[in-house]
Amino acid sequence: MKVFNRINLNNLKGDIFGGLTATVIALPMALAFGVASGAGAQAGLYGAVLVGLFAALFGGTPTLISEPTGPMTVIMTAVIASLVGSYGQEQGLAMAFTVVMMAGVFQILFGVLRLGKYVTLMPYTVISGFMSGIGLIMIILQLGPFLGQASPKGGVIGTITSLPDLFANIQPTELILASITVAILFLTPSKVKRLVPPQLIALVVGTIISVTLFGNADLRRIGEIPGGLPSIQLPIFSVGAMRIMVVDALVLAMLGCIDALLTSVVADSLTRTQHNSNKELIGQGLGNIMSGLFGGIAGAGATMGTVINIQTGGRTALSGVVRAVALLCVVLFAGGLTQSIPLAVLAGIALKVGIDIIDWGFLKQAHKVSLKGALIMYGVIGLTVFVDLITAVGVGVFIANILTIDRLSELQSNDVKTITDADDAILLNDEEKELLDRANNRVLLFHLSGPMIFGVAKAISREHTAMEDHDVLIVDLTDVPVMGVTSSLAIQNAIQDALDEGRQVMIVGASGKVERRLEKLGVLAALPPNHLFVDRTEALRQAIALLNPDPSDTYESPSDSASGIASSPDLSRPSLNN
Repeated sequence: MKVFNRINLNNLKGDIFGGLTATVIALPMALAFGVASGAGAQAGLYGAVLVGLFAALFGGTPTLISEPTGPMTVIMTAVIASLVGSYGQEQGLAMAFTVVMMAGVFQILFGVLRLGKYVTLMPYTVISGFMSGIGLIMIILQLGPFLGQASPKGGVIGTITSLPDLFANIQPTELILASITVAILFLTPSKVKRLVPPQLIALVVGTIISVTLFGNADLRRIGEIPGGLPSIQLPIFSVGAMRIMVVDALVLAMLGCIDALLTSVVADSLTRTQHNSNKELIGQGLGNIMSGLFGGIAGAGATMGTVINIQTGGRTALSGVVRAVALLCVVLFAGGLTQSIPLAVLAGIALKVGIDIIDWGFLKQAHKVSLKGALIMYGVIGLTVFVDLITAVGVGVFIANILTIDRLSELQSNDVKTITDADDAILLNDEEKELLDRANNRVLLFHLSGPMIFGVAKAISREHTAMEDHDVLIVDLTDVPVMGVTSSLAIQNAIQDALDEGRQVMIVGASGKVERRLEKLGVLAALPPNHLFVDRTEALRQAIALLNPDPSDTYESPSDSASGIASSPDLSRPSLNN
């Protein structure tokens, strides 16, 4: 795995243009997310610069633009509010930046352990639910600033309980500015959007209106961002808060991984390339470590910036580097230009992001696709908003997987069949049906098909207990590619019971992992070597031979002599304890 992303000058013009265009989008979003998180506008800018730079240099998706995102900001807001509330502004913020660094370490660990391909293996109902829940959280948390007031303490619950006070103390000027911002974001024509991002239009127009029309009003503004490079924020830990910090870091890390890798899939579809998920997680982790180290908020792959970068020509990691350098120039030399930006305008931008995060498309049709899936999605939304993300994802994935396993088990159970005569043998060829007829219900063919997951063990046991009297049991595993431990034990029990009752047992088609599993369980050692078959027809022939010891009545095939199978019946009773 190459450490650095390859940067070449073959697409210099496209990469520069793509990076600069992504900068135009990143500026208002970084300011809005920084303010919304509670860390300040400069923390949003530092996060956009550092996460973007290191993810571009070390990540696994060359065209990915990484920066603070709506979902990550929601979690950062909760982290900062909790730690600042417990330890004060200065220490609490320092501990929050430490959480960002810890999240980066976890992401690197995920990448080193090659867990990238598993991160996004979640049911869409769960992904849709927690993303919509995050969108709702962002909308709720912006209600205070949207109405011209500071965000109430207590997160979502605190904001909801404070709604009467918020509406009673509306600041009309800031409400107007925030409303104008949202209107611009919704109503900007598509032709204009192709030329200028609506977020930048809203930021500029809102600021000009606030200065020209409401210059004398007492508006809350960003203020001047200090110029120069940020100072290093050394990690600060507290024994009492260690458990909370670790959990928060895990949440940030997981959400950042999901956010980044889903965006990488979008980038792949646009560029017809294939990203390296594990390398991307390492790049994201390095970016978040550096962001936290210099007082920036956490970030991840940003879909909007990535798509704009690709559409305007970006094709290599150079575009991400250009974007990071351009933003750094804003931080170093143009910090004074941000001092007049009203917080209400940034609240309007953040609120619109929350609206966009909600999966409206799936919300409209979820109940039509699957009622159970819709209930899972609504449950995840509720848990995300009112409990926490880990609980929401954990419960959602657990329930979704249980329902999936139940459905798969039901389908696989239909492929567990006991066949005693030609009327049941719809899967057999003509010769096999004739052989079953000759057996006169004395041969039982136990046919299994497909992966034998643990949920199928119940069906195996059910068919086993329903078996009628027979002299020979043939277990057909020809169409079984994988057999779980639970199903293996169920099959072992069926064979053991047949042997205990003095019946002859044959196994057909056990190979590869299935054969090794039966061997480890001692099943193969318990049977004579000539009772193991590759071909089902051959097994039926030998079953007839066992039932008809008179050589003149034995059904033989020309292949018998070549197969190495004894032509005389072996009526000895093998034991699984051999």
